[in-house]
Amino acid sequence: MDGGGSFGAGRAGSTVDPVAFAKQPQTILRVLSWIFSLVLFACIVNEGYVNTGSERLHCVFNKNTFACRYAEFVGLANLLQCTSFFLLDYKFPSISSVKDRKKIVMLDIGFSAFWTLLYFVSFCFLAIQWSRTKMDDLPLNQGVDAARVALAFSFFSIITWAGLTVRAVQRFLLGTDMTLFTAEHAQLSPSGSAGGGTETTDPDQSSSLPENNGAPTNQNPIC
Repeated sequence: MDGGGSFGAGRAGSTVDPVAFAKQPQTILRVLSWIFSLVLFACIVNEGYVNTGSERLHCVFNKNTFACRYAEFVGLANLLQCTSFFLLDYKFPSISSVKDRKKIVMLDIGFSAFWTLLYFVSFCFLAIQWSRTKMDDLPLNQGVDAARVALAFSFFSIITWAGLTVRAVQRFLLGTDMTLFTAEHAQLSPSGSAGGGTETTDPDQSSSLPENNGAPTNQNPIC
């Protein structure tokens, strides 16, 4: 990680380099999370519900409708969040306020950790329901592939969001490189200004002062 600048994004108010932004690990993880959530949502919506001899559709995960609804919610909400934070990441270097940068990084930590937990719950919940599903309830293996793909990408999402959490914590611990602001302050501040300069003494003046070697300064004549 780049150690300069403020919270790992260079000097506050700097321009954005699209090529460097695309190569950042945080950007790659964000894009992967967006793709994984899209795959999860599409699998549940398209093939997550099967018809077992009646007009009513049942969830492929042990006929538990809540399992499919939860996976749909996590996938769709994650799509929106990834898009929002992707835009924030792109605009982050152009934000000049250090306080605003700190708030964004703290928000990123909270949301990333929260979504890591949500995907962990999603994976465990879907895995338990899938283990209880009877193959007799899925004629011609309807929705089997979709269920397995949803499980796999729920697990992959745990890894990507955990990586985003670690990345956000590293940015927060990095903080602000105050040497940038110290250098700017040194350039703006005049040298030897009142209150900031040091007083110097002329060595010639100090040497011209009368020396007192312990002799009396006033000697009266003896009458």
